[in-house]
Amino acid sequence: MTTKVFGHKAPDTDSTGSPIIWAWYLNEIKGESATPVLLGEPNTEAAFMLDRWGLDKPEIIDDVAEGAPVVIVDTNNPAELPASINSADIRAIIDHHKLVGGLETKGPIDITVRPLACTATIMHDLIGADMARMPEAVKGAALTCILSDTLEFRSPTTTAHDKAVAEKLADELGLDIASYAAEMFAAKSDVSAFSDAELLRMDSKEYEVEGTRFRVSVLETTAPGIVLNRKASLIEAMDLVASEDGVDQVLLFVVDILNEQATLLVPNDLVKTVAEKSFGVSVDGDAVVLPGIMSRKKQIIPNLKV
Repeated sequence: MTTKVFGHKAPDTDSTGSPIIWAWYLNEIKGESATPVLLGEPNTEAAFMLDRWGLDKPEIIDDVAEGAPVVIVDTNNPAELPASINSADIRAIIDHHKLVGGLETKGPIDITVRPLACTATIMHDLIGADMARMPEAVKGAALTCILSDTLEFRSPTTTAHDKAVAEKLADELGLDIASYAAEMFAAKSDVSAFSDAELLRMDSKEYEVEGTRFRVSVLETTAPGIVLNRKASLIEAMDLVASEDGVDQVLLFVVDILNEQATLLVPNDLVKTVAEKSFGVSVDGDAVVLPGIMSRKKQIIPNLKV
């Protein structure tokens, strides 16, 4: 039976590339039948990665069958996984996020969770000497994942090891990191084709804080004005998205990659309170700039208060 390898819903670059990396490893190195799949449409940067390296877009699935073998990457949160995940046969988890709890397995499994910025970095280490056999396209995906998750080493999640692995891969591929990252971020910043609801869900995760359920959305861009020019309609769409997704509030952080800051949209008093309690700012109006805030995992989620 073929093992499906997948990351979280609303797949970003790491949750698109890491399934491709690990499926290659299982197929070509371990001799096990595996295929990468996605739990939604890849974002614009992930789509750029697939096109740039000539990789097929993995099949998009809605759920998993009972007893189906799966490997979960880039998450361990059941809220970000198929509804039937606990009836599947989870074979392994490879992740770099905090443990959430709630997953059930059929027996003992391999779990690797390391404090690195990117799942692809962990996979590089697990694959070890067999990285020499990895085709350029898959190496290109690995490099793209690391540069994406680290925001070209600007994110506070970046470790010296993530940077060293990225530089090694770039050297092997003959790429200049700054030039390639600029191409990636330009693709990520092109959101003109997406509706407001799609933007709010594009790179988002659900979290509960003191009994309040949030969809925490992050849009990383080198052109924040493109998103902020749509501020009024994005705020209007927040209630609809929250209602459809069964959460109390959508939080949208527009991360300015180059200026290393985030703008939080403030549609109501709840978000005003969240902003002031969580980030120590004074809010006057429907948006607030948060200097130095770049990472949902390290700076946003751990600080959220209501």
